[in-house]
Amino acid sequence: MPIPEPLPSLAEVTLTPIAYIRSCYPERFGIPRQAGLVESAKATIVFPNTDLHWHSLRGIESFSHIWVIFWFHGQTFAKFRPLVRPPRLGGNKTMGVYATRSPNRPNPIGLSAVPLDQVEQTANEILLHIHGGDFLDGTPVLDIKPYVPYADAIATATSAWADNADPLLPVEWSAEATASLAAALDSDLVEVQHIITDVIAQDPRPGYERRKDGQPGQEWNMRLAGFDIFWKVEAGIATVTRLFPMSGPNDSPS
Repeated sequence: MPIPEPLPSLAEVTLTPIAYIRSCYPERFGIPRQAGLVESAKATIVFPNTDLHWHSLRGIESFSHIWVIFWFHGQTFAKFRPLVRPPRLGGNKTMGVYATRSPNRPNPIGLSAVPLDQVEQTANEILLHIHGGDFLDGTPVLDIKPYVPYADAIATATSAWADNADPLLPVEWSAEATASLAAALDSDLVEVQHIITDVIAQDPRPGYERRKDGQPGQEWNMRLAGFDIFWKVEAGIATVTRLFPMSGPNDSPS
């Protein structure tokens, strides 16, 4: 049998976003490393309200979950690297990028399965309300497909070093941070505190920094759900020390 010739190379593939995502994550730091880890984080996939999009989404509400194919935007990588250091391996062991879910890829395309809570149509937008995603605010959406359990859930699958989720980091709140959150919110206090707690519990610190637990004066900062949040880790416990309402874009929780 003759050896088939390789396919001709394509110099360029053009992709056009179909929608974008509004989420509570205005920056990369703090976004969970996989979808489904922070179920309290709500988001919305936003389509323009056109007949084309409305017809294209017909029937999507009958599925409990959807696959979201998206573009990793807002990245700072200078160039693609074939070897990366997964945080799950402590940030000190390299793996091939195709054996990881690193966003630093030849084509920065992401794939996440998320629950679909509701489809809403307004005067100008069609909104797919979801939760538990790992999307930066403003993420361009390339495609959506329904999650089909009989084909997509593989009971015999194994995943080497990524078989189990990382243990959660216990999270406490200082009196100052709790009072600041209460003063800033008339409603949604419990929901926003839950999101912040759940995100920090995932320990978003780089893998190599986790070994420095308890360094005096070390404090971490992230923007999430409309707040600038400061927290520290000592003796294996994270403490939200203080927070302030954000003064720029995304200054209200999603």
